[in-house]
Formats: sequence, C-alpha cells, structure tokens
Amino acid sequence: MSTTSVSSSGNLAIDGLVSGLDTTSLINSLMSIEQVPQTLLQNKLTTTNSFISSLQTINGLVQTLATKASDAAKASSLDLFTATSSSSSVTAVTGTNASAGSISFTVGSTASAQVGVTAAMSTWSSAAQPITLVGADGTKTTVTPASGSLDDTVSAINKSGAGVTATKVSAGTDADGTKLYRLQLTSAKTGAAGAFEVYRGTSDQVTAGTATNVLTEVGAAVVTQATDASVTLWAGTAAAQTVTSTTNTFTDLVPGLNVTVSQATTDPVTLTVAQDTTKAQAVASGLVDAMNAISSYYTSNTSVTSTTSATTGTTTTTAGVLLGDASTRDAVQRLSSTMSAPVNGKSPSSIGISITKDGDFTFDADAFQKALATDPKGTQEMLSGIAANVGAAATAASDKYDGSITTSITGQQAVAKDLNTQIDSWTDRLAARRAALVTQYATLETSLSKLQSQSSWLTSQLSSSTS
Repeated sequence: MSTTSVSSSGNLAIDGLVSGLDTTSLINSLMSIEQVPQTLLQNKLTTTNSFISSLQTINGLVQTLATKASDAAKASSLDLFTATSSSSSVTAVTGTNASAGSISFTVGSTASAQVGVTAAMSTWSSAAQPITLVGADGTKTTVTPASGSLDDTVSAINKSGAGVTATKVSAGTDADGTKLYRLQLTSAKTGAAGAFEVYRGTSDQVTAGTATNVLTEVGAAVVTQATDASVTLWAGTAAAQTVTSTTNTFTDLVPGLNVTVSQATTDPVTLTVAQDTTKAQAVASGLVDAMNAISSYYTSNTSVTSTTSATTGTTTTTAGVLLGDASTRDAVQRLSSTMSAPVNGKSPSSIGISITKDGDFTFDADAFQKALATDPKGTQEMLSGIAANVGAAATAASDKYDGSITTSITGQQAVAKDLNTQIDSWTDRLAARRAALVTQYATLETSLSKLQSQSSWLTSQLSSSTS
C-alpha cells in the first residue's frame, strides 16, 4: 500500500508504491547523516560569531578608556572652572580657557527685537501695492503682494527674506461692522542691528521720500525698540567701559566666560570664577571607572562556570568566550600594569588611584582632593602621566587600523566569512544528494513494478499451461 508525505526538503514524495517502503523516512535518515559536517560548521560559526561579538564589546570599552585617557593626559585637564553670580539676573558659563578670578559690572539694558504695529485696517490696499522694508544698515527689500488683502501682504513680507515677520492680529470692527486687523511686524533678531522700517511704495519712492512709513501713520506705533544688551565694567570710575551685544549673551566678556543677562541692574553684579574640584575629580575617577569596566567584562567572560542538572545529576562546565584569547589577555594585563605604574617615582595612590589584590582599581576621592589642594601642579602632572601611559596602551590594543584586538576581530571575521561560504556550499551539495536519493528510490520502485508485472504474467502463463 502506498502513502503520501512531505519530505524535509518541502517536496511532495510518494512512498513505496510497489515496495511499501517509507522512502521519505529512509531518505531523511540518510540525509541527517550526510548533514553532520554542515551542522558542525554551523556550530563553529555560532561560536565564532559569539567570540567576535565579545571582542568587539571589549574593544569598545578599551576605546572609551583611550578617549578618557587622551582628555585626562592634557596638561590642563584639571583646569575646570565654574562661575557663581551675585545676582539671579546674571548667569555665566565657563569655557576651556577660563581662569580663576572675579569681575564686576552693571547691566544697562537687555537685548530686544523691534516690534511695531500698523493702524487698524480691513485691507492693506485696494490693489497689489509694492512694500519696501528697510533694515538698520539701509538695505532695502521690495516685494509686491499677490493682491491688496492683508493675508497676501503678510505672506509677501514673511517670504521677503528681509528679517521681518508679519502677523495679522484682530483689532475689532469699524462703525459698519467690518472686521479690522493690525499687522504686527517683528524683527527676526534682537539688537539694534535688527531695527527696520516698512513703507508703502517702491525702493525708489523710499529714496525720493515719497513713500509712506506705515509705522508712523495715525494709529500705528513702534511697541518695542530694537536695542542691544549692554553692561558697564568698572562703573563709576574713570576706567568705566560699556560693552554691547546683539543678544543677551556676552561671549568671552573675559576669556573663557560667557555671560547671560536677563534684566537691567543698578547695583554691580559680581561674577566669581574658581576651579571646580568636583569636575576635576570626575576626570580622574572617570579614568578608573573606564578601566574597571574593562576588567569586569574580561573577568566575566573568562570565568569557568559549572551547573548540575537536578534531574540527571550531570554537571556541565562552561568556559567564558574570551578564555584563552591572547589578544584580550595581553591588553588587559598591560592596561592594569600601566594604570598602577609609578610616575616620576611616585605611586598613583598618592592621588587616590590604587589597585586591589583582585586586579580592580579603587578611587579615593578624599586623597585626590587633598592632593589637589596641597599640590595642584604635582597632581596634574601625576594624572597626566598615568593617563598618557594608559592611553598609549589602550590605543595599541584598540586602534581602528592596527590595534591588537582590532586585528583579532578582523581575523575572526575572515574565519566567519569562510565558514559561511562552506555552509552555503554544503547546502547546495546536500540538495543535490537528496535529489539523487529521491531519483534512486523512484528508480527502485519502477524496477520493482516491472518485476511484479513480469511475475504476474509468468504466473498466468503457468496457470494456462497446467490447464
């Protein structure tokens, strides 16, 4: 009796039409044996990809350490400052070239953008009429709205590129109930340089004095004048000096200090700049944290763990994926030795950096702050020396072109690529083998069918002869 089934390759197969054999199961059993080499290759690829992933992870951690070390190695890495203000209306942010000190000034004015409103109207004009906008520097920009409507006028001004924006604002109704509007005109930037005028007419008419300034018409007004922010240093003395800014932020009022004002003051405001020891400490502790992140990852990926099955009692031992890898082992050992090595005959522990018996590092904030307070120059030199040594080791391991770990990653990626090629080759080979077995068993069934037919014929012939 024949049976119909679907083979593991997805093809419809007819089992044993003549022989009664389960040919699909026979072929699948044979193919499972044939597939063993490919399965081994796939398992090896999985292991290789896991190894590559771990190498890339630790390489990224080493690159992070290299970056932190590069910053910490600078001769001014601890020259981090913060500014405090005697007034809440003045704030300051320190830059890279800031230095300790203080400065006092009064705030004369804050920066503002010009805001003007036109007289109330229902339409701009009876027909399309040229509009000329004149900037503080005398630059003239003329546009012509698509019509005399206020909407088209607003659109034309906003698209002019003259640095002025227009908004239609409701202004009630006139005597006959017609809705009225004003146009609010605002400069795009603050400061005196943002001042502007708006005229009905062409540029030539403005020059000739025949155009109408819409901000001086009856009912119109300049609500806010365009003004610069200003501060006066050493106010009340012969050395008084006023500094202006088009915005409320004064860049480099003194080197490395950006000051922002929010309101005028009558009393002097004092800004004090001092070294930020908290930020300085973060530079050193950040270096330790980055090193410990590497050590922690390496330890967890080189440890050997054993688990025992509660059902069978069988113990399984698993080794970390990086166990036995020379590139990561050497890199971690070199980083640890350079982090703990003396600089100019002094131990890193003198600024709070110490190595434990487990190979991890600790950071003593109190020891660092004490060293920074008593010998800021020596502390900077010590940290820069440690960071330079660690940075060199980290770069040697993680450089994107020739780092030792990077090179290992590249080599393993080549291995994975070759394994993929072999696996693909086996896929084609196995498909051909399955097709051959299907054909072989189909031929067997055909041969058996012929023999069965011959047997039936002979039987019938013998029966006739006997009769």
